[in-house]
Amino acid sequence: MSRTTRTGRPPRVLALADDLSGAAETAAALGRPRGRTVRIVLGPVTAPPLDGEAVVLDLDTRQLSAGEAASAVRDALAHADGDVVLKKIDSLLRGNLATETAAYAAGAAGVVIAPALPVAGRTVRDGVVHLHGTPLHATDAWRAEQRRAPESVGAALGDIPTRVVPLSVVRAPVLTLSGRLRTLVAKGHHPVCDAETDADLDAIAEAALHIGPDVRLLGTGGLAAALGRRLVGADGAAPAAAGLPTAADTERDAAAHGERDGIGHAERDAAAHTERDGAAHCERDGTAHTERDATGTPGRPLLVVVGTAEPTAVAQIAQLVAAGACHVPLPAHTLTQHTLTDHRARHTHMDHRAPHPLVPAPDGITVVSIAGGVVVDPGAARGLVAGLARTVAEAAHGSDLVLTGGETARRVLDTLGVRELLPVGQIHHGAVHSRTPDGRSVVTRPGSFGDTDSLLRIARALRPPPQPMDVAGSTRPDHPAVPPASFAPQGEPT
Repeated sequence: MSRTTRTGRPPRVLALADDLSGAAETAAALGRPRGRTVRIVLGPVTAPPLDGEAVVLDLDTRQLSAGEAASAVRDALAHADGDVVLKKIDSLLRGNLATETAAYAAGAAGVVIAPALPVAGRTVRDGVVHLHGTPLHATDAWRAEQRRAPESVGAALGDIPTRVVPLSVVRAPVLTLSGRLRTLVAKGHHPVCDAETDADLDAIAEAALHIGPDVRLLGTGGLAAALGRRLVGADGAAPAAAGLPTAADTERDAAAHGERDGIGHAERDAAAHTERDGAAHCERDGTAHTERDATGTPGRPLLVVVGTAEPTAVAQIAQLVAAGACHVPLPAHTLTQHTLTDHRARHTHMDHRAPHPLVPAPDGITVVSIAGGVVVDPGAARGLVAGLARTVAEAAHGSDLVLTGGETARRVLDTLGVRELLPVGQIHHGAVHSRTPDGRSVVTRPGSFGDTDSLLRIARALRPPPQPMDVAGSTRPDHPAVPPASFAPQGEPT
């Protein structure tokens, strides 16, 4: 009997993430079953989740020391008296994975580990993460890190005792899989499960829930989505499959929308004009005269803050500028003049001094990024993001926000004093639309996610173009409809 069906009350879920974009991705995945309340908390949890509630805590530990990160995990687990505990990890195995997992495993019978994220082309075979079929350590996905990528999940976890559960077992009947997991846990091993599809993750989530409440889950947003699907049946009924994408749907969407690693020559040519054309556009017009809201009335400004060093970012900005956005590239040296290095100071006595003022387009879209052409040392990235957050802080107070990169998103929201977000849905995979307590829109997205039209799709979802009126006063469908935000994963792999 699984822990989701043996009680009469709706299950409670506590999920931990090491950065904000990951927390939002997890919240969107857990929020797919309608009727479940999901909150994203930026800061310490003061009470466990309520019945039927999922609380996703951004631990904000990606850039902390190993000791600080482990301490944050231990503190959060003090409130883990719900039915289900999940720790969301980076699908590329970045961050303080070994120390956080060791702290997470303490006090648990075992941890079932599933790092695959099939919608993003990230699979696990023989305990090795693959990115679009290539072993992670053979790609350049860790180019912004100060270490080399681990050669396996076990290697990334250091001294934590693990055993690989191969696909042949993952795809066996659920009782066979749960039996293997139970046996490994009883022997003191933490199972690392191979997975290549969402169906594999569904099986892992189902089997793990059969073992008992003392076993915790650790994985990506893919495992969170599988958990969300499984918890649809928490009242004892079978999980509701209607309307939920299958593995085939995921693979088809991935083929339709999948991006390449890096950008093509045409995209590089477009990106080369981004800063020049964006600057000229801002100087010429003063504002970016882009779409108004669906009623045709002016709304609050939309501020897009790009804090990622991913190669596709320049092409994403180029498409947004081509659609009329105002681009403000900020020189890197101006962003590090007043960098705070104490993590705790960020949450108490924030320094809001900006290197120079930023005025967003009042009835349009402004995109802010770190100026290209300079190679950023990985050790300086954190200071750049902190400076970027301070620079946009004043403009962000009255704006809807699009924030790429978990560190960037958290630093900006910290400056605004935002401590909680309520997820609305996903615009595309990883691009999660949430609301602040005062009703503003915030879209967060991992820096490594999104095709070259990602920012444009997000902007159009938040600022749909007005429908032209015919002579009778009715709208004509001259513009394609913008799909509403949804909790269902929408294929947008990296």
